[in-house]
Amino acid sequence: MNSDAKTQRRYRELAEQLQGDIAAGRYEVGERLPPERDLAEAFSVSRPTIREALIMLEILGLVQVRVGSGIHVVSRTPTLSAQGAGLADDVGPFELLQARQLIESEVAAFAATRTTKSDIARMREALDMERRDVAAGDTDHLSDEMFHLLIAEATQNTVLHETVRNLWQRRHRSAMWLQLHRRIAEQEYRRQWLDDHQAVLAALRARNPEAAYGAMWSHLQRVRETLLAISDVDDPHFDGFLFTSATIKTAVPGG
Repeated sequence: MNSDAKTQRRYRELAEQLQGDIAAGRYEVGERLPPERDLAEAFSVSRPTIREALIMLEILGLVQVRVGSGIHVVSRTPTLSAQGAGLADDVGPFELLQARQLIESEVAAFAATRTTKSDIARMREALDMERRDVAAGDTDHLSDEMFHLLIAEATQNTVLHETVRNLWQRRHRSAMWLQLHRRIAEQEYRRQWLDDHQAVLAALRARNPEAAYGAMWSHLQRVRETLLAISDVDDPHFDGFLFTSATIKTAVPGG
């Protein structure tokens, strides 16, 4: 288990500390914040945790992402309260993805042992819809969500289905997730994720739990690393409104 899991909501503490530093004048309005890697080292946390803290400050109106220039302080006082910005009960997008990766990989493996021909047919229809959505430039992700929920439904276990559905509902309610996704305009990443979905479906059709687990794990790892790549303002090639390919590691099932 990594440090993010051990220090749940650590990003909130960091955001509050940085907010206090800004209010105290340690960082002046117009000044660029230290590079993400330096902040991560200073606070002894991972870069995803720092990324989540900075997204929170961005939503509160304290900092602004400037393409090719990093993150700059734009105000000493927030323009919104955490409550008003919808952050009071929010979770970090990378924390949410970590939970989804752990849970949905196991769900996919179990679904491979329980899925029916009817389930497979409905998943295929969802992927056909997703393919049309990508071709049309649709950005609502409803077909993506449908595919994941159909996998959970294929377990024939209502508790597992409800658990996955709740994870997606948290995503819909998350101001931080929406802020991160506002930086994406290019559809190329959706085509890659569609290929991932095809691999998951192939494993389910083969009734292969290990392959289904690995395909789902790799898919959500790709999602995580893609979102890290497109929001990396310290990258000299960063452009927050374009897709940048992310290298993924091959995942293997593990307990």
